[in-house]
Amino acid sequence: MSTIAPMLAKAVPAVPAPESVDGGLLYEPKWDGFRGVISYDGSGTADGVEIGSRGSKPLTRYFPELTEALARILPGPCVLDGEIVVPIAVDGGRAKLDWEALSQRIHPAASRVAKLAVETPALFVAFDLLERDDESLLERPFSARRDALEELADGLPAPFHLSRTTADVELARRWLEEFEGAGLDGVVAKPLAAAYAPGKRVMLKVKHHRTADVVVTGYRVHTSGRGVGSLLLGLYDGDGRGDLRGVGGASAFTDKRRLELIDELEPYVERDADGQPVRGEGERSRFSSSKDVSFVKLRPELVAEVRYDQMEGLRFRHTVQFERWRPDREARSCTFEQLDRPIAYDLGDVLD
Repeated sequence: MSTIAPMLAKAVPAVPAPESVDGGLLYEPKWDGFRGVISYDGSGTADGVEIGSRGSKPLTRYFPELTEALARILPGPCVLDGEIVVPIAVDGGRAKLDWEALSQRIHPAASRVAKLAVETPALFVAFDLLERDDESLLERPFSARRDALEELADGLPAPFHLSRTTADVELARRWLEEFEGAGLDGVVAKPLAAAYAPGKRVMLKVKHHRTADVVVTGYRVHTSGRGVGSLLLGLYDGDGRGDLRGVGGASAFTDKRRLELIDELEPYVERDADGQPVRGEGERSRFSSSKDVSFVKLRPELVAEVRYDQMEGLRFRHTVQFERWRPDREARSCTFEQLDRPIAYDLGDVLD
């Protein structure tokens, strides 16, 4: 059952009221990690633990510290749904989730996997129980599955954690704001009366949505060869007199809009002495080693308003959404200072 497709959530603009869904809702923090369906056969050995991802791909080999620990502490055969996360220490003795450290755990070299298992050990945060002692719980309502999960989790030590819940919608709305400071990225509302529906968007998720004014520094041509595939974005350090740093990109344009953007960006294209567009080379990672990361450079004059959810260091955590051009803004006014920074919050207070 580790290959089961996890039940998914559809995005909603605000934390919904409990009476908006038949049977009511239970609210949980939205963890920023790898979704993991963990299957344990009860053998007491790490070989008896398997971890499947959201795409039903095996993650088992990348987290040996989890398979060893879960085989030791789980009370018997079970299938759990949850999130694999990696915490790091930050200023003030706090801890927070770190997406970059988690991403680094997916590595082809066994020696590197073993090294990172010690240096950046992962935690498993459980939020659903799909099977126990060879009995499937998929058809049971979430309220019953949650009760069974709490019974199984009682007294289990780290790296196992039970995701906290609340039926109080006002508390859930506070979590949406407060827990971001610990690296979480929203709130999930789960229908109490719903059975587990693999691959279906039954749950409701609320993520942070903010806007920022950014400098458009270049564009990549769409993979079709026609139009703009993505815009490259930057922000200035300090009060605008510092360096212009790349912060991510905006994409997901329609076919029509991709072609329109070529014309709109044409006046800002940097050109060499022969009048040809100047091209740059983007950063490569192990995930894009064979991908064309070149781009057409633009003079840093054009300002766009974009919508984003959160930052990871000095970059947007996810691809952002283009909102509109801002001809009223000077490029040098687009600095990091405008960004909404979450209030610091300790991951330990979320977990415990």
